[in-house]
Amino acid sequence: MIFSPKTQNKQIGEIAIRIFRACTELGIRSVAIYSEQDKMHMHRLKADEAYLIGAGLAPVQAYLNIPEIVRIAKENDVDAIHPGYGFLSERSDFCRTCIDNNVKFIGPSPDIMARMGDKVEARKAAIEAGVHVVPGTDNPITSVDEAMEFVRKHKLPIIFKAAYGGGGRGMRVVRKESELVENFERASSEAL
Repeated sequence: MIFSPKTQNKQIGEIAIRIFRACTELGIRSVAIYSEQDKMHMHRLKADEAYLIGAGLAPVQAYLNIPEIVRIAKENDVDAIHPGYGFLSERSDFCRTCIDNNVKFIGPSPDIMARMGDKVEARKAAIEAGVHVVPGTDNPITSVDEAMEFVRKHKLPIIFKAAYGGGGRGMRVVRKESELVENFERASSEAL
C-alpha cells in the first residue's frame, strides 16, 4: 500500500502513520511517498518502504504528480493506494488512473468521486436527496459582485469554498463586508 500525506497539516502524516500501524497489524507491507522537503517527516520513517516523489518540485506539486505515483506503485509491486485526505482523495482522475493501471484505489469509485469532489455537484446531490443544506449558490461565483449580491440577500458571515478545493484549500470566512474582496481573491487564488 502506498500513502500520500497531506503537507499543509502541521501534523504531517498522522493519518499515514495510523494506516501504517494497521497495515503492520494485518501483515500488509506499507509504502510511503515523500517530497524532498518532507524527507525527515515521521510518515516516511514509519513505512516499511519510502520513495521520493517529484524531485525538484514543491511538496504540493510533488504529491499531485499522478503519473509518478503510479510509476512508483508499479515499479515496487504496490497493489493498493490509499490517497489520504484532501489532495488526491478527491480526484476522480487519480482513482481512474490507478484502476486503469491495475492498482486498487482505497476509496470511492471514480464516478462517485467526480460528483462529490466538485462541491457544486455534491451540493446538488445532497439537495436532490432531500438533505437540508445551508444557503449557498447553485453555481460557482466568478466575481466579487456576485459575492456581494449573495451577502445582500443572505447577510454575513459567509464562507467562500472553492468548488474543487480539498482539505480546506480555497476556504475563507468573511465576517465583515470590508473583508469580502480580499477573501474572495485569496480563496480564488488558493483554489487554482
